[in-house]
Amino acid sequence: MSLTFNACVVIPCYNHGAMMSRVLARLTPFGLPIIIVDDGSDDATQRTLLALAQNRADIALIRLAQNAGKGAAVIRGLEVAASAGYTHAVQVDADGQHAIEDIPALLALARQHPQALISGQPIYDDSIPRSRLYGRWITHVWVWIETLSLQLKDSMCGFRVYPIAPTMQLARRVTLGKRMDFDTEVMVRLFWQGNPSVFLPTRVTYPQDGVSHFDAFKDNVRISLMHTRLFLGMLTRIPSLLFRPRNLHWAEQKEVKGLWGMRLMLWVWRRLGRSAFSLLLKPVVAVYWLLATTERRASRQWLARIREHQPGSTHLNSYRHFLRFGEAMLDKIAGWRGELRFGHDVVFAPGAEASLAMHEPRGKLLLASHLGDVEACRALAQHQEGRVINALVFSDNAQRFKQIMQEMAPQAGLNLLPVTDIGPDTAMLLKEKLDRGEWVAIVGDRIAVNRQRGGDWRVIWSNFMGQPAPFPQGPFILAALLRCPTLLIFALRQHGKLHIHCEPFADPLPLPRAGRQHALQQAVDRYAQRLEHYALQAPLDWFNFFDFWRLPDTADKE
Repeated sequence: MSLTFNACVVIPCYNHGAMMSRVLARLTPFGLPIIIVDDGSDDATQRTLLALAQNRADIALIRLAQNAGKGAAVIRGLEVAASAGYTHAVQVDADGQHAIEDIPALLALARQHPQALISGQPIYDDSIPRSRLYGRWITHVWVWIETLSLQLKDSMCGFRVYPIAPTMQLARRVTLGKRMDFDTEVMVRLFWQGNPSVFLPTRVTYPQDGVSHFDAFKDNVRISLMHTRLFLGMLTRIPSLLFRPRNLHWAEQKEVKGLWGMRLMLWVWRRLGRSAFSLLLKPVVAVYWLLATTERRASRQWLARIREHQPGSTHLNSYRHFLRFGEAMLDKIAGWRGELRFGHDVVFAPGAEASLAMHEPRGKLLLASHLGDVEACRALAQHQEGRVINALVFSDNAQRFKQIMQEMAPQAGLNLLPVTDIGPDTAMLLKEKLDRGEWVAIVGDRIAVNRQRGGDWRVIWSNFMGQPAPFPQGPFILAALLRCPTLLIFALRQHGKLHIHCEPFADPLPLPRAGRQHALQQAVDRYAQRLEHYALQAPLDWFNFFDFWRLPDTADKE
């Protein structure tokens, strides 16, 4: 059972009483409950902490009888937080070196990735001792070896948000380091457990009057022993770490290499025709299906959702899903080579031709998706001589396929409009094309790779296949700005042919200044409902091979 996101702050404190009032004052604006764990501090610190706790109802003070170490104090704080019903805990050191003002950004990432450890990635000023800086780099290298990955960018920063349940599960299962070895070990072992880390760059300052509890000899010995344990633990996990699924969102995925292999297959098309190409496609797709673990998992998750909505869908499997995607690639190429014939290979679904009103001179916005063959929709231009249809594409993706398309059918790129984001310049360009009577096609189911300032994704969450999913705001805002007829369009493979489905969406799309967000939500909700409707008609035509219901990880984008 998933719990509502509920966060608190945990502060391990050992003889930092003089700095605690300033730390608490900086935390006040965020309104978060605070758990202070007094790790066996001296009498002066005990009195200071007691006075602070008595004056504020939002502070819970826990005292350990003897100094047990930072790690032990953090775990104790997490135990208290768990018993109080909190799902996440922000760890803040008591020495005041962290940029506490970054807590909202950390919590925003924790909401996006509730099972991940959210950690600061320190940006140091000149106050950091050189020896500490060099020591951190040695630890970084060891951590990369212990995880066989470069994903953990900094394992020593004590400014982080713990997912409490997974962390307590780990603490019950293994004995974690209790002192300066804790921060690194818990991050590595959470990674092994399947809980990744997401990083946020944050300033870290070493106060001139700061109190350090780092013992050069004892703590270096502890850290060395910790790395020895982790290295030995890594040896037994080599297979699982090497084949660890990355679970990337589409915006983070790198294209599969093999340009020459694609050229070979297209040579077969030219020389032997589509039938020979189709035969070759099956073993090629089978190899890709075996190697593409992330995409295969996403496919199986998608088909499981289909079965929940259509219990009788027993003929679905992920290999057929991959094969349908490969066949869609054939349709794309065939369309641009003029080999897809209307009335034979491509037909209109009932009511679609009337909705399109092909002979109407007004420009239109076609709101498409990655359900079905969106490229085949552009073959409509061949159905009516003189019709110009432009398609917005994100230029950072599918570069190899675009190159192949240009080699195979140079005319395919004539009406491609590469963009990295939808801004005023894009809107002006499209407005000019619409005024000339041209059509513009844009997908409404993929978020742009660029983010707003501050790291927020420009999305609207809407229910899709039984769970909230992020949809981009851009296409719907664009439709409202252009004030033109907006149509929904899908090209689905049904009964051996591509069926073009089309229906009116808005004319124009209303987005008033007052109630703008509500109107935007309504528009996205309608789009998500119709997307689900058509997806259930042709589930193998769903070509979003990633976890559609989550936002991209920011870890690989900093």
